[in-house]
Amino acid sequence: MQTVTTLPNLRQAVDELRGSALKRDTVALVPTMGALHEGHLTLVREAARLADHVAVSIFVNPRQFGPNEDLDAYPRQMAEDSAKLEVEGVALLWAPDMEAMYPAGYATNISVSGVSAGLCGADRPGHFDGVATVVCKLFNQVRPDMALFGEKDWQQLAVIRRMARDLDLTQPSADAIHGVPIVRDPDGLAMSSRNAYLLPEHRAAAATLPRAMDEAIARIRDGQEAAPTLAMLEDQLLGAGFASVDYAELRDADTIALLNGENGNARLFVAARIGGTRLIDNKPVQQ
Repeated sequence: MQTVTTLPNLRQAVDELRGSALKRDTVALVPTMGALHEGHLTLVREAARLADHVAVSIFVNPRQFGPNEDLDAYPRQMAEDSAKLEVEGVALLWAPDMEAMYPAGYATNISVSGVSAGLCGADRPGHFDGVATVVCKLFNQVRPDMALFGEKDWQQLAVIRRMARDLDLTQPSADAIHGVPIVRDPDGLAMSSRNAYLLPEHRAAAATLPRAMDEAIARIRDGQEAAPTLAMLEDQLLGAGFASVDYAELRDADTIALLNGENGNARLFVAARIGGTRLIDNKPVQQ
């Protein structure tokens, strides 16, 4: 695996991976902020299935963190991450520093309306501007044929696809941005780098989140009204030791528009805090 930290070296490395114009190999990009777990590695394996070569980026992006969020505490473990990617056969690791990503005088921001409203967009103002900006830069830097993202951050996936359509990003196009299903621990909790923050007692209680979501979805499928069902879900989480529930809502999977009940494209989105850690999850309402 080749590790590069400057844009000229990145461009040269990608050109070498692609080979000659007569036999142009494909490159898949897996953008990450590091602290890699099985969820990330699942993305890498799917990328290897779809493309000739896999490139992974690791960059803790300050523009998607709010002023009181965990930028400084976010886990950074480049040596461990690099070793994991070597085992998976990744061809290229793009690991820019702050100056390479946001050089002195940087003044551009990308904002995607509509799909960024509500949910994490409301709870974390400016977050999706930071996501869209850094992902657009990564697409232009690596120029991949496709990119892969985890469905745990479903709203993020919708924002990135909308950006790709609106800005005519052909490398990759919106159709070449692949969502990969959530990878879960045996107790159902969605894997996340932030799970490492959880104390043992909080980690045990956190498993209430996917179970409560499953119960709420079952009730909605049985025809029970959404509002009292979601209120019951919130009560379950608070009763299990969660400090607060940021949201528990039904939204359209594509537009992220708020729904009042089940439809064919509804997903249940939940964000809740336990022990100082914010957990998010989402599940389809229909089977």
